Amino acid sequence: MDPESQAQIKRIADDFGSDNIMVVLGASDIEGAEIAAETLTVGDPSFAGPLAGVSLGLPVYHILEPEVKESVPEEIYEQEVGIVSMIVDTEEVSRAFRKIRETNK
Repeated sequence: MDPESQAQIKRIADDFGSDNIMVVLGASDIEGAEIAAETLTVGDPSFAGPLAGVSLGLPVYHILEPEVKESVPEEIYEQEVGIVSMIVDTEEVSRAFRKIRETNK
């Protein structure tokens, strides 16, 4: 996650409070999405951006998780996400993001 995005999310969390924010990531590169999720929960693991050493504790979900899919109108989900859901192991994504949320409660 680039420093500009980190700064923007930190600003939003500061303005609205971490308890009032939920993050939904959509990267098809699952490893990259996991690093972004870690950055938004426990801080930037590279110690290079505005979230270095900053634990926001934000709940992070992936767009491919069933909880998120259920909240998006079906036609929009299929149009915007459908193709990715066919090439990415959605079970693996769900397990990884559930683990991140449970570990960082």
